[in-house]
Amino acid sequence: MKFMLLIHQGTTPIPGTDAWESLSQEEKGAVYASYQEINQTTGLTPGQQLAGPEQATTVRVHNGAAQTSDGPIDDPLGGYAFFEADDLDAAVAVAAKVPAARMGGAVEVRPLVG
Repeated sequence: MKFMLLIHQGTTPIPGTDAWESLSQEEKGAVYASYQEINQTTGLTPGQQLAGPEQATTVRVHNGAAQTSDGPIDDPLGGYAFFEADDLDAAVAVAAKVPAARMGGAVEVRPLVG
């Protein structure tokens, strides 16, 4: 099965922010080590970090016309990855290693169709 891991930042500190700078070197190192381990997981195709939600544009179609608004739909999406595994349990195990899952955010695991 193929899964998409959608990383929702929530209140997770990200590099370049005051919250990130308040972390110890050990805490920052642990975050980087977690991502390095995740990216080396067999079956995982890493995505890229996304720009902040303030740079998002949301598109909706109403009466056949595209309407845009500034900002994200809801909770900021910080990144993504694809993971091929035997079952959902394996995907959940990888998602649980994503720092956002333990630092104020969440990881949505969604099967791909087709």
